[in-house]
Amino acid sequence: MTETGPAPYRHIACCVDDSYAARAAAAEAARLRDLGPGRLSLVHVIERPPLPALVAEGAAWYPDEREYESRARAWLADLARDFRAEPVLLTGYPPAAAAEWAERAGVDLLVAASHRGRVERLLLGSFASYLARHAPCAVLLVRPPAAAGGGEGVP
Repeated sequence: MTETGPAPYRHIACCVDDSYAARAAAAEAARLRDLGPGRLSLVHVIERPPLPALVAEGAAWYPDEREYESRARAWLADLARDFRAEPVLLTGYPPAAAAEWAERAGVDLLVAASHRGRVERLLLGSFASYLARHAPCAVLLVRPPAAAGGGEGVP
């Protein structure tokens, strides 16, 4: 790397979930962070109330919120270590919470996965679309590699 001026982005944030596509987006965010002395935050948003973990015969079982949050915090901390990033766990409506936090945190670039599968498009396509319209900064949507099955989630 040659010193030609200031880093292109001082603070990059990447919205993540537990999918291969999100890992690809985090890798791209880390690559951009490495172009200069900027910092990287990995952002995960927990919806309140959490989605049911099990639905059977018209009844839904919801996980204990404290346990759910604790597991999410541990998962995010592990992922953040992999990318030398700061973990940021938020609660609320995911796209709005991420955009509002980005404004408060002074984020220069918000990175998110652009999922290609039908289910992901229905659930997360609106997430990417919301960010593109409402984020207070530049937004980069990263398409997952085609060999990854179009962004299907990884358990």
